[in-house]
Amino acid sequence: MGDITTDNIIAPESSSKAVLLAKQEAVIAGLDVFERVFRLLTPDMEFKRNIEDGQHVRKGDIFLEFQGNTSAMLRGERTALNFLQHLSGIATKTFEFGSRIKDLPVKVVDTRKTVPGLRYLDKYAVKMGGGQNHRLCLSDGVLIKDNHIKAAGGIKNAIEQVRGRIPHTIKIEVETETMDQVTEALEGGADIIMLDNMSLDMMNQAVKLINKRAIVEASGNVCLDSIYDIAKTGVDIISVGELTHSVKAVDISMKFI
Repeated sequence: MGDITTDNIIAPESSSKAVLLAKQEAVIAGLDVFERVFRLLTPDMEFKRNIEDGQHVRKGDIFLEFQGNTSAMLRGERTALNFLQHLSGIATKTFEFGSRIKDLPVKVVDTRKTVPGLRYLDKYAVKMGGGQNHRLCLSDGVLIKDNHIKAAGGIKNAIEQVRGRIPHTIKIEVETETMDQVTEALEGGADIIMLDNMSLDMMNQAVKLINKRAIVEASGNVCLDSIYDIAKTGVDIISVGELTHSVKAVDISMKFI
């Protein structure tokens, strides 16, 4: 299968120049991936960057110029833009969340709610937007969630079972939904306690109860309008699924010149 349009219009030896045009304000992420798509089609494509990943563009900015085989440019255009627009969307959204709490001592982190097959790239884009990564995979750390607790017969039992089987270097995080569960996680010696879908009043109570005996993570239904109030409760980490699971692609155009 080929590109039936390009194959029947463009001479194989034709070369062209193109630019990337930002059609909105954004944080760019994924330039290496964008370039890699074209270099897989033709290794001699030449690129000139005006910015690097993690930097901001304004509407109307030309932030990358490149030249090479015309057919390769047309074949790779959509795939390359799909990666760049998606990853820049994650970086931009992450920056927006971080901006709301930039004066508070709390970190914005991602989740594993990523596009299948793109987790490494999605999490890279979060870092380009100023965020931090949570677990990359299930082997990165222990996170005892509601179904683990149910299956194990309680938080304390789940912590005891896993602590006896993992290296001492691995932290144990427990997801909690009530103050009773917070107390049980504390008594069990959890290193990190996640406050899942709690009200602001309950989060304030939980932070006071924990009293720095564990790292506190807030999670669940976090949005731009709520993140500041959540951060003010004194939690250490706020995990935001929206960074990756439903991000809007940045509007970027590739234009021949």
